[in-house]
Amino acid sequence: MEGKRKTGEAERARKIISENNGIIRSTQIRDMGIHPRALYSLRDSGELLQLARGVFCLTDYETSGNLDLEIVSLKIPKAVVCLDSALSFHELTTHIPHNISIAIPKGVKSPKMDFPPLKVYHFSKNPYESGIEYHTSDNIEIAVYDREKTIVDCFKFRNSMGMDIVIEALKNYREQHKPDFNKIIAYARVCRLEKIMTPYLEMIQ
Repeated sequence: MEGKRKTGEAERARKIISENNGIIRSTQIRDMGIHPRALYSLRDSGELLQLARGVFCLTDYETSGNLDLEIVSLKIPKAVVCLDSALSFHELTTHIPHNISIAIPKGVKSPKMDFPPLKVYHFSKNPYESGIEYHTSDNIEIAVYDREKTIVDCFKFRNSMGMDIVIEALKNYREQHKPDFNKIIAYARVCRLEKIMTPYLEMIQ
């Protein structure tokens, strides 16, 4: 009887994960009244992969290409994808990030994850809250700074990022659909970078 109950839980869990586009957190399963052991049973049988602590996906899961960002969004609700990771998301760079760069509010403890590797930045209130947009990937909401705010953030961290990456991103932005340099200036004012950025913007327009 106990074995049948466990099997039934595992089957229910697999159905829920399938309906959730193939990826789920153990807390979601628990909130639906299924014991997390059902996930470990599916993992041990080879039907699930454990992507990170408490995050699982079906082995036949067809990723959208944003799997790392999906994991971060599930595990760290306050995370906003920023800097080189946001550049990559918006196709503004040829640089391949080695970490997922995220912004969290200043004063919030830096999260730790085994996978994917993180680079955490603490933003003060206005820079953190400005320019966030939300994208849905595999039914998971991902917070990312918009193109213009990302350009401004890259200027702020230009010394650590490398000015070549920042200038490349600005040139790529100019070539993309509907560049809005006034919007960049507005964000630059929020981040107190207007004087630094204005000569570059005048040169690139």
